[in-house]
Amino acid sequence: IKPPHHGKDLRSSIDLRIQYVAYRSLKAAIQAYNAESGSIVVLDTLTGEILAMANQPSYNPNERAQFSAERYRNRAITDIFEPGSSIKPLVVAAALESGHYRPSSIVDTAPGRIVVGAKTIEDSRNLGRISLTTILARSSNVGVTKLAMSLEPDQLWNTLTNFGLGTLTASGFPGESAGLLTHFNHWRPISQATLAYGYGISVTPLQLAQAYAVLGSDGLSRPVSLVALEEPADGKRTLSQDSAAAVRRMLEEVVRPGGTGTKAAVVGYRVAGKTGTAWKFAAGGYSEDKYISIFAGLAPASQPRLAAVVVIDEPGGELY
Repeated sequence: IKPPHHGKDLRSSIDLRIQYVAYRSLKAAIQAYNAESGSIVVLDTLTGEILAMANQPSYNPNERAQFSAERYRNRAITDIFEPGSSIKPLVVAAALESGHYRPSSIVDTAPGRIVVGAKTIEDSRNLGRISLTTILARSSNVGVTKLAMSLEPDQLWNTLTNFGLGTLTASGFPGESAGLLTHFNHWRPISQATLAYGYGISVTPLQLAQAYAVLGSDGLSRPVSLVALEEPADGKRTLSQDSAAAVRRMLEEVVRPGGTGTKAAVVGYRVAGKTGTAWKFAAGGYSEDKYISIFAGLAPASQPRLAAVVVIDEPGGELY
């Protein structure tokens, strides 16, 4: 007979205040844009704790009339999507880590398009010679494609893998998806090109939030947790502190005038983030009218504490 020993207190990591705001805001957005579904995840960058996680459509477990299997899954952990331009900061981080680029490095995007194999990759307009900062602020597909194509495939793959893409987050949640990141041995030039702006790779909202949390924690990666922690786990060095800080400074330009994410600016706070739009896959290729809208960000950018990801599936109305 073994003597009993004390257990431990189990508390959810969810912060009820942030959870309430997240749930209410997501529900309002889904209704306003008549979207199919959506998810939001908020992480503590210092501990990896999940502070908020909400999905729409949701359900009330006390109301059996609402029974619908598709409402019951935790989309933020089980559903995967192509991240679109929200992956560009991770590619820029890989470029900085290569030692061949600085935030002020210039990439020539003229004439506003680039041909890779049989595919022509275009920007909305010719941005000419631009810095890495402008590539993110203006979300240049041509610029980030040239950046990715100049890197060694194994170095780009290793950086993205270290960010947690293509692997489980170790949240312990049943049915969690690992997403999809094909090994670089199977890449063709077009694979590396489209990967740069978020196609041919799939992530969950939680995975993307964990990747941005690495940028927010000065390059340290921590396992995510749905349980409140007494002590945060030791971080694993994924990115140099200088590269993480540089990417954050670049992402601040995204929410400033002239960037693509000005609606994410918050008065009195420095915010860093990135918009993303991914056309949904359909029979015969990609849809021309159905897309996923993404925003991933950090706040406050000077010393990030929150990493947040919002995903809206098939919003209606004005694009972007």
